[in-house]
Amino acid sequence: MSAFLAIIRRDLLLAMRRKSEVLTALFFFIIVVSLFPLGIGPEPQLLKKIAPGILWVAALLSTMLSLNRLFATDHADGTLEQLVLSPTPLGLLVAGKIVAHWLTSGLPLVLLAPVLGVQFDLDASALGILVGALLLGTPLLSLIGAIGAALTLGVRGGGVLLSLLVLPLYVPALIFGAGAVEAHISGLGATGHLSLLAALLALAAFFAPWATTAALRVSLE
Repeated sequence: MSAFLAIIRRDLLLAMRRKSEVLTALFFFIIVVSLFPLGIGPEPQLLKKIAPGILWVAALLSTMLSLNRLFATDHADGTLEQLVLSPTPLGLLVAGKIVAHWLTSGLPLVLLAPVLGVQFDLDASALGILVGALLLGTPLLSLIGAIGAALTLGVRGGGVLLSLLVLPLYVPALIFGAGAVEAHISGLGATGHLSLLAALLALAAFFAPWATTAALRVSLE
């Protein structure tokens, strides 16, 4: 666990030294979400109806902006090869990098979502469901994205290929995450959607580090 915590601390420190990369994804999320109310107009019912989808799509795209830096920097300076040769299981180190990625890319989106949701006339209970769905969904995005980032590591035009690989896998998280808020607003209850989202997260947390480790070994050969 000391190696796991050390890799998280290291990646967080590196992220703080490259604040522009973190802030770029964050401002992208804010700008995309804020443009829709300006373009659609002040119609509360319409804004409330489209809010979950807009917030989730913006969070999804913002997460994708930061996936390239998950392994690319370590691959460029040789750190990744050292991690592979380390006596610590590579899967544990990969899990630490995914956690660090979520802390710098996913958690800020979760914290900003309630503030941006006010623009769409969402009430407090709907904002609570939105935050809960994003708390379950954004780690899922990081876990799935790590597999794609590992598969496209060192590939020319990897950013486009990464999008093609990851976007179809993000669809269930998008459906259940946005659907939870929509079901709550409609009075149907969000428990089912959140349960499915939690199940997907548990499944990804178990398999994604292993799959990412295998993809990294293939990419480094």
